[in-house]
Amino acid sequence: MAARYEAIRAFTESLCVTLQPEDYVVQSMPDASPVKWHLAHTSWFFETFVLEPAARARRAPFTSFHPRYGYLFNSYYVSVGARHERPQRGMLTRPSVEEVYEYRRHVDAAMRTLWGELADGAHADLIATIEVGLHHEQQHQELLLTDVKHLFAQNPLRPALRTGASPARGISGPELRPTDFSPFEEGLRSVGHGGGGFAFDNESPRHRTFVEAFALADRPMTNGEYLSFMAAGGYRRPELWLSEGWDAVQKQGWEAPLYWEREGDHWQVFTLHGLREIAPSEPVCHVSFYEADACARWAGARLPTEMEWEVAAESALVQGNFAESGWLNPRPTQVDEPARGPRAMFGDVWEWTASAYLPYPGYQAWAGSLGEYNGKFMSGQMVLRGGSCFTPASHMRTTYRNFFPPSARWQASGIRLAR
Repeated sequence: MAARYEAIRAFTESLCVTLQPEDYVVQSMPDASPVKWHLAHTSWFFETFVLEPAARARRAPFTSFHPRYGYLFNSYYVSVGARHERPQRGMLTRPSVEEVYEYRRHVDAAMRTLWGELADGAHADLIATIEVGLHHEQQHQELLLTDVKHLFAQNPLRPALRTGASPARGISGPELRPTDFSPFEEGLRSVGHGGGGFAFDNESPRHRTFVEAFALADRPMTNGEYLSFMAAGGYRRPELWLSEGWDAVQKQGWEAPLYWEREGDHWQVFTLHGLREIAPSEPVCHVSFYEADACARWAGARLPTEMEWEVAAESALVQGNFAESGWLNPRPTQVDEPARGPRAMFGDVWEWTASAYLPYPGYQAWAGSLGEYNGKFMSGQMVLRGGSCFTPASHMRTTYRNFFPPSARWQASGIRLAR
């Protein structure tokens, strides 16, 4: 665990190596956070939920790195105390970037001291919390990337986070076969996390559910297919849209996925490698649930439920295009022969499901303040599955339930059809 801690903390900082100090401070919208805040918040988590309880357990005095950091870098833990409002995080010109990195070094040094105390295995509660903290930091690695992408997209210079080898030019992928649909029989299935290895509380308990017969597309929907939806007037046909989705189209002026820009009679897309031509065979990315639902309806299909998705993915290996590849962009699915089952279930793009984010039968939130982690958000959100090109590979599992409001587009979210 000590080695994993060091690797995960280092990976977070490696994502920032090309940033300038000014890039760390700005908040591009209320749902995003400055890079500096992500770096400090993940350190605050270990300080608050691991180091301070460890000091209490040995009846030792505990002094936080800074008496106001708990207020600045708490996210949504009401039970821990008051906090700086999320939309105002971009106003925090202080602490400086250098001071935030000093904070990280302080917490890392204290954690290195703590490993010796945990070696006898007598502190199972702290070890479990550290495990949560590691996955929490990996969540913020993904958020850091999506938030930087949104930030850079607001800049007319269209800066790139990564240079060199990129998906930027002349890479359109193989000629894709038409979508195949893999059939799955009806039946009583067991879904959810069954123990063994880490999982968040919202993935449990494992339970039975009846799944009707269905078929799932062998790959995610591509940019080229989405362009056909657009060319068919998809954004101008209210009969394809849920009421709230149509309202969003009208109010927000949607006419393409987020980060697509019209250049004459064709489209370009902004990526973390900069602005480049649309690659037709890449999975379409940065669409809302409303757009995914409307496009599925246009295609004569629908979105899968999260139970259908999990049933289809249960025999698949958790491998794909994740953050560690450094590509930081969806890759074309390699489809050169008829499908023997769904492909690319993991990585590239999070896949919207038709399921509302709700508790499983018998769900119990974690005890204490960490009980606020997932359960209190089970309202007004839709479930996504499978991870994306921004997700760390070791953070992903078949039962993982991501969730966002149906209008969210800045996450790397895409579409897989079902029937």
